[in-house]
Amino acid sequence: MIGVTSASDTQHPALPRIRQITLDHPWQWLAAGWKDLTVSLKYSLSYGVIFFLVSLLLTLGLIYGNTFFIIPPLAAGFFLVAPVLGLGLYKISASLEQNQPVSFGQILTAWRANPVYLGGMCVVLVFILLVWMMIANLVFALFFDQPIPTWENFIPKVFLSGESAAFLFWGIASGGLMAAFTFAISAITVPLLMDRDIDLVRAMQTSVQAVRMNWRPMLLWACLITMFVGVGLVTFYIGLIVTMPLVGHATWHAYRDLVEPD
Repeated sequence: MIGVTSASDTQHPALPRIRQITLDHPWQWLAAGWKDLTVSLKYSLSYGVIFFLVSLLLTLGLIYGNTFFIIPPLAAGFFLVAPVLGLGLYKISASLEQNQPVSFGQILTAWRANPVYLGGMCVVLVFILLVWMMIANLVFALFFDQPIPTWENFIPKVFLSGESAAFLFWGIASGGLMAAFTFAISAITVPLLMDRDIDLVRAMQTSVQAVRMNWRPMLLWACLITMFVGVGLVTFYIGLIVTMPLVGHATWHAYRDLVEPD
């Protein structure tokens, strides 16, 4: 049973109220997300195809430009900006919840719900992505003291040879810290901004409180997101066609379970 408590423990009464959830809820969000995906199959998979094509073209461009060493940190950075990329999927789930018809035009206009603060959230996440890319390049320069391998042996040399342990350790550690911070401030921020008349700072505070008060189920949710999106990435982005819509729809249901109705 979901318990209700103040999102701010009475210190910030203006924030939306947060529910306390259980470890069962992330699995329920996935089930609800899958249902939304199957009901709106044409629209959801179209969204997934866009993720696939953009990711594929970007990767091919980096390989062709001989900057393929940027691909691993950029793929990891995908997790940082994914919350705002799923806006159209949140809109689909919101429409299905209200028994409203779904259309491509409706998805494209999801930004109109709160354009200033949704745009602000986009800026915040892109800034975090840029910071992460700078950190990743710094770690690469500091700890990978070998000549940059060719594309053909890049993955075996860097990730499988055991010769870059320090580089991998600090890269994973710094990336994990960035991902944890980003998840805390963005877990439910974008659907909250789309659904309510609320400013960006309060929305991010609400997301942090939701993660803090439900850290065990939210940790499970973060791991599930990583797993599903990771499957999409390692399948040469083909899996993103399904996994991104699934996670996007499930995120809407996470928001609805975590935040008390206005």
